[in-house]
Amino acid sequence: MMKDLLRGKRALIVGIANESSIAHGCAVAFAGAGAELGITYLNAKAEPHVRPLAEKLNATLIAPLNVEEPGEMEALFERVRTLWGGLDILVHSIAFAPREDLHGRLIDSSRAGFLRAMDVSVHSFLRMAGLAEPMMQHGGCMMTVSYYGAEKVVDHYNLMGPVKAALETACRYLSVELGPRRIRVFALSPGPIRTRAASGIDHFDELVDHAASKSPLSRLVTIEEVGQVATFLASDAASGMTGSRVHIDAGVHVMS
Repeated sequence: MMKDLLRGKRALIVGIANESSIAHGCAVAFAGAGAELGITYLNAKAEPHVRPLAEKLNATLIAPLNVEEPGEMEALFERVRTLWGGLDILVHSIAFAPREDLHGRLIDSSRAGFLRAMDVSVHSFLRMAGLAEPMMQHGGCMMTVSYYGAEKVVDHYNLMGPVKAALETACRYLSVELGPRRIRVFALSPGPIRTRAASGIDHFDELVDHAASKSPLSRLVTIEEVGQVATFLASDAASGMTGSRVHIDAGVHVMS
């Protein structure tokens, strides 16, 4: 059904760490829908885990991107411009907070830790959007990954709650700023998924069990399901949508 939904579109996907990553679920779905892929890896240590996945998906661009490394993001987007001349889809699926700040109370978070979490998790998306905008001459779609802890207090989510809330607000503002250029912006909000990034959350197993028991569907969602929703949003079928937080959480968000 989605075989040709993204045929002719070029997608840059940032945030694959391994085959369990949400970004990988998006990449697989995009490739299945006919998109041409560009895929990034964090650094030389991460490359052996990401490159085989990218090659399996026939990605035409495989490149490093550490958003904390000066000039690296600009170099990446210059490669995208040189290779493709334009861009249709951007997926930002990265987040970070220092472990000591993530595991402690929000009120006790360090200034340095809070600023670093905001820079990597939020401002990097704004920077990417700014670099991608001139390449989306015929419109496009940008999306990032949030979580229910941006809306409600979730035990042990701590510092990342306000960080993800800022990310979702940024999406709404970007949707207005970029709307006249027919660039649509979304915040995907999956339920808890056992990814490498999520494993850093304290008591994550308890959070997973609670979500599964609370869900109207009595289960968690998969990266494949997130990828299918992302594919729809990136396609022309969703041309009338923008600025939304899109829940893919088996209905957990409707429960009190």
